[in-house]
Amino acid sequence: RLERKMMFEVEGGTERECMKILRHEAGHAICNGYRLHYRKRWREVFGKFSERYPTYYRPKPKSRDYVLHLDWWYAQSHPAEDFAETFAVWLRPSSRWRKAYAGWPALRKLQCVDEMMKSIEGEVAPVRSRQHAHSVRKLRTTLRAHYRRRQRRYADDPGDLYDRDLKRLFSDEEGHARNPSAAQFLRRNKGRLRTDVAEWAGVHPYTVDRVIQDMITRSRKLQLRVRDAEADLLSSALLMIAIQTVYLVQGGRRLVAL
Repeated sequence: RLERKMMFEVEGGTERECMKILRHEAGHAICNGYRLHYRKRWREVFGKFSERYPTYYRPKPKSRDYVLHLDWWYAQSHPAEDFAETFAVWLRPSSRWRKAYAGWPALRKLQCVDEMMKSIEGEVAPVRSRQHAHSVRKLRTTLRAHYRRRQRRYADDPGDLYDRDLKRLFSDEEGHARNPSAAQFLRRNKGRLRTDVAEWAGVHPYTVDRVIQDMITRSRKLQLRVRDAEADLLSSALLMIAIQTVYLVQGGRRLVAL
């Protein structure tokens, strides 16, 4: 399961993001190789591995029942993904998961992973089959076509969700064509905006990060530019992002495709 890693390579993703995906996929490999999902403890903590994958899922950004690792609260999509995401957080070098998730129900899941990894230490994985799920000889499409199709499906374009607010703050008029882009402005001030909104709204910075990244993606597509003094614009952007973040947390409006 290296599909998402391959997609990042196609899209020029960062090494850090690729490593996050590899840790996630290592969780799947270990879970299947050691048949951890057959254990009663696994089912009690993560749910039914046999549960069908949904076509879409509605994330709950405010939930603390899951760890935060890949985008779009991916751990919430399926028990198998919940385990893989939890494993990835546990595996990350210098991970201080006990401190980072103190007081979260998700801490129980991290502790479960920690216990299971200690229980299989030094053991040979019982599943040693070399059988391939999809034989190369039977494939009738190219990797290029496959990943282009998957890229379209996993695209993070938020549609016109933020268009009205973004167009109030930024401009697509020719008179501002030489000004910095709205995407550059948001990206440059991302750290400050994330911190201030998270503190004000009382939400996890990860949630704010997703809203800002959505706005960057949409601003780039709309080719919006800065039109006001950046000092004045910053306070307006802060208010816009705060409102949209609270709306996201309270409404859980996004349906995410799997």
